[in-house]
Amino acid sequence: MMQLIFGTQNDWTGFILRVALGGIMFPHGAQKLLGWFGGYGFTDTMDFFTKSMKLPWIVSFMVILIESVGAAALILGFSSRVWAIGLMFVMLGAIFTTSIHYGFFMNWFGNQSGEGYEYHVLIICICATLLLTGSGKYSIDALIRL
Repeated sequence: MMQLIFGTQNDWTGFILRVALGGIMFPHGAQKLLGWFGGYGFTDTMDFFTKSMKLPWIVSFMVILIESVGAAALILGFSSRVWAIGLMFVMLGAIFTTSIHYGFFMNWFGNQSGEGYEYHVLIICICATLLLTGSGKYSIDALIRL
């Protein structure tokens, strides 16, 4: 079981993907958890998710946790496979709750009222690759594996 969670190839692929993914997702999580980068913070985000979007409180809480703590854990290379699975679910949820009716493409030219889901698919593919490779070089997972 430990190998499934912490096992990793000691390569650059996992390192590059997890640091990039964590670096991209952390600001989104910090908006939701801490109110940084123009975000609303934990309480207002929970209110939005539970009241406006009608998500269960546990799902709302997990989204905030995965995007903030999970992103930081990815950067450090701790349990990257677990956090990648979590982000895959978050992105699938985002596709089906907010983006699917806008189509595939992001709103590059400002001519649609929302964003498509191409970004979400890219994040899901990065997560899938991390599931295969693990955290890579310079990761806590590599230290645990020793």
